[in-house]
This record gives sequence, C-alpha cells and structure tokens, in this order.
Amino acid sequence: MEKQNRPVVVVGAGPVGLAAAAHLVERGIEPLVLEAGASAATAVREWAHVRLFSPWAEVTDPAAEKLLAPTGWTRPDGTTYPTGGDWAERYLQPLADVLGDKVRYGATVTGVARAGRDRIVDSGREEQPFTVQIETADGGEERITARAVIDASGTWSVPGPMGACGLPALGEKSACDHLAYRVPDLKDPAVRARYAGRRTAVVGSGASAFTALALLADLAGEEAGTHAVWILRRGIGDATYGGGEADQLPARGALGLRAKAAVEKGHASAVTGFRTEAVERDGDRLVLVAEDGRRLDAVDEVIVLTGFRPDLSFLSELRLGLDERLQAPTALAPLIDPNAHSCGTVYPHGVKELSHPEQDVYLVGMKSYGRAPTFLAMTGYEQVRSITAALAGDHEAAERVELTLPETGVCGGAGLFDEPDTAQGDEGGGCCAAPATLQIGGSRTSPLPS
Repeated sequence: MEKQNRPVVVVGAGPVGLAAAAHLVERGIEPLVLEAGASAATAVREWAHVRLFSPWAEVTDPAAEKLLAPTGWTRPDGTTYPTGGDWAERYLQPLADVLGDKVRYGATVTGVARAGRDRIVDSGREEQPFTVQIETADGGEERITARAVIDASGTWSVPGPMGACGLPALGEKSACDHLAYRVPDLKDPAVRARYAGRRTAVVGSGASAFTALALLADLAGEEAGTHAVWILRRGIGDATYGGGEADQLPARGALGLRAKAAVEKGHASAVTGFRTEAVERDGDRLVLVAEDGRRLDAVDEVIVLTGFRPDLSFLSELRLGLDERLQAPTALAPLIDPNAHSCGTVYPHGVKELSHPEQDVYLVGMKSYGRAPTFLAMTGYEQVRSITAALAGDHEAAERVELTLPETGVCGGAGLFDEPDTAQGDEGGGCCAAPATLQIGGSRTSPLPS
C-alpha cells in the first residue's frame, strides 16, 4: 500500500484527538484514533466533577460541529459552563460515535517507529511509513502502519510528584495509601468520608489546588474538624490567588477568590516557603519535612497537585526535537517557557512550531506544552487544524494560524526557582492581575483544568 493511502494515526480520543480526526475527515484523509480506554474522553471522565473555566461556546471545535450537525446534535447553551462529565457525555462521546470505526477503544500505544528503521538509521527513513505498536484490552499485541502520527494523548497519566526537586519526596511512594494526585470528588460518599473531619495537606498552587481548597472549605463548613493545610513553595502576594475579578476567565478568577476565602475564614492555613523533601509516617498519619528541616504537624491525607508531565516512553524510536527543560517542541518552547514568559506572549502557532526532525509526527494538545502549565483547549483545536491542512498539502492554510488569547491564559513562575519570599504564581500555572487580549485572527481559546 502506498504511504499516502495509509491512515493518520491519532493517539488519544480526548478533546484534541477527536478534533484532529474531525479535521482529517473534513480534508478527506482517513484517521484512526487509538484510545486506551473503553470510551471516548477517558481522562476527562476522571475529572467529571470539575467544572471548566470556559463556556460551551469555547470548548467545541468547528470541524467537529460540522461532523455532528447531520445527527441533529446542537451545542448546549454557549453561555453555560460544562463539567468534565458534561463535556464527555454531551460532546466528546457523540463526536466519537459519529466517527464510528475510525475510533478504536482498548488500544494502548506502546511504541512508534519508522517501518524497518530504528532511530539510528538514516537510509530511506522519510520514505517509510510509521509502525504503531499497540497492546489490546485482552493483552494481545498488534502493529498498524500509518502515513503520519498525531499524538494527542495528553499528560493526565503522569502527575507531578510532591518533591520540590521534581523527584518523588523520600517516603512518598510508600505513603501512597494516604496520597491523591487528583481533585477529590466530595460528592462521592467514600471520597467524602476520606476527608471529612480530617486534616489534609494540599500541595500546589494552580487552578487544581484552588479547586481542592474550595471543596475542602465547603466540607469544613459541614463537617467539624475538617481543615486544609496549603503547602506553598513561595510567599503569598497579590498574584497568589490568580487574577480574581480582573481575570478574563471569570470562572477561574472566582475559583481563586474562593481559595482566598478558605484561608481568610480559617478553613485552610497556608504554609509558605515550604519545599517538600520527605514524607514520614506518624502512626496512621503523615508528617511532611521541608528541605530546610521544618516539620509540619501531622496530617491525615495529602493531595498533590503539582502539574503533569508528558509520557514520551513510547516515542523513543522517533527523532523528536524537544526543549531540554519543558519537553515541548523546540520551536514552541520559547513561547510558553515559564522561566521567562510574560502573559500575552503565546503567539499563534501551528504546524511550523510543532514539527520535529522526524517528519509527519506531531505532539498536540496538552502534550505539546510538555511541563508548561495552563494549556488552552482552543489552542489545541487550532493546532490540529493547521497540521491537517499541512498533511493535505494546503500549506497556505497551514501557515494561516489564527488565535485569540486572553493575557491571563499562560502566566509565569512554574519553572523559576521558588524563593520563599517571592509572591508569584507557582507550579500549577497562574494568572495576572491586569487583563489584556492578544488578538490575531478571530478564533477562540479555552483552558482545560490544570
């Protein structure tokens, strides 16, 4: 079979992966979406209880809407805010259903390579299709050949550890029975019982940490003895709680204000300048120890919300061009680098910034940002629009990237050394106090929860 007649393999049936498939169909290119889970949006469903920062009008892809229209699907009220569960059930699963057998479930990608070529071999490399190795739900193995690979597998499967140096804290793994790396669903009776009337440490200071603090504060108002200890690597200042009322994403600003209220009302106490080195057992409780030797009073549970990392293990036979710090594509990294990035400087980007030395392989969506915080959903939709245009040979459309970004979209601080007295945003991303808009073209952007 000619290389061009083979499908484009899309890894992951999440928001950006399914959008990629919709754009490929629109371009007359056959997609094959490989999803490890048993349904579309498996990762999104794991935070089904969390509400998005953006309304329905900003979390659906135009090509996907066109594909859904003949089925009678209509977008929910564009001014309302979906939860992850709403997004999955009312948009993502219907989109996957329309794609039909172009989406394959229970298919975990375990490796990608050039057919007959490991990463060392130069000869004839670009003429060869890709070999995609998968493990099926029943434990079997298969290989699929593809003309191109779009990796939209996200970062959800690799949460950041508690240790301030990027490694798990000493004792972190052995304390896993009292640790969680996701925002808890306190409407679940079993989860609620885990935190009710208990002292819980929340490590991190992005939107996920805000959400956890707000939920625990609500629980504290209902269940005596419930208290949150907020672990911050820096001090507290104007930027700690995000943009507040000045945030161009009002729901996100309100979330930061709820976290602030939790501290001010005494439902949560903040510990600043604390860089976790170790976790020690104290009977059935845990004691966190900082690099400077400080020891916190024992807690019953710890919620670690320090961001996510890309899983690059199954791409090891490909020649990727990744930034050594962010693990994002080399050309994209300077635009999103939190070491030097200031708000509003994430310029429109597409196939050019997302290309690698290995032709026709792309990391898109949250995975394209590597370890950088606060990815925007509509950025991912624009990424795959540009990439699919390039795969179709429409280079003019591929280079015509349009993107509107609120200045509060991606803010700095995540990669900087965390000086205790520095009151800036922390490892979960952040927001700036003054809103502004960088507008180039006319499309929309929307954030995913961090």
